[in-house]
Amino acid sequence: MTTDTRCVLASNNAHKLAEIREILADRFEHIYSLKEMGISVEIEETGSTFAENALIKARRIRELLPDCAVVADDSGLCVPCLGGAPGVYSARYAGEPCDDNANNALLLRNLREREKTHPRDRRAYFVSNVALIDADGNETVGEGRVEGEIIDEYRGDGGFGYDPIFLCSALNKTFAQASSAEKNSVSHRARALSDLKRKLGL
Repeated sequence: MTTDTRCVLASNNAHKLAEIREILADRFEHIYSLKEMGISVEIEETGSTFAENALIKARRIRELLPDCAVVADDSGLCVPCLGGAPGVYSARYAGEPCDDNANNALLLRNLREREKTHPRDRRAYFVSNVALIDADGNETVGEGRVEGEIIDEYRGDGGFGYDPIFLCSALNKTFAQASSAEKNSVSHRARALSDLKRKLGL
């Protein structure tokens, strides 16, 4: 595989960009956001799985930047007792526009509503799929998962999305309480990137 010096992340999410830059620093000299590459495009995520959505995003950006490596992530929170919801709809669980606080509030409300008639079950896990299309056009997808549970109170002021209410089993703290280094050591995205690097022989 060609050694790429630059890569574009199919996102403008500053949190994802920082995390992916840190983890893939030994693979790419530069990792850019779409904005930094002058790209403004809405990509419809029509896949039924995280892997499908990650590839949809990576392939669309690859069409626009045929000479650049592209990495795309699709990830979300799955709560088994809610049938795996929010799942691929994690970012827009409470509807448009995306609102982390509204998503968290709806998730907690749905769990409490379920607990009126069912035993309490707060098990949850984050899953991530990271797709890479390298400079030669080869496609590789890594997958990662981290277990935990949903708690009723918000803890910590870091992270984003569901991080304040996701108590990570491996850290015994919420992702919002964890430092960047702690989260990157166990997070679903870190594990997906590790799986990706393993598949690439890095």
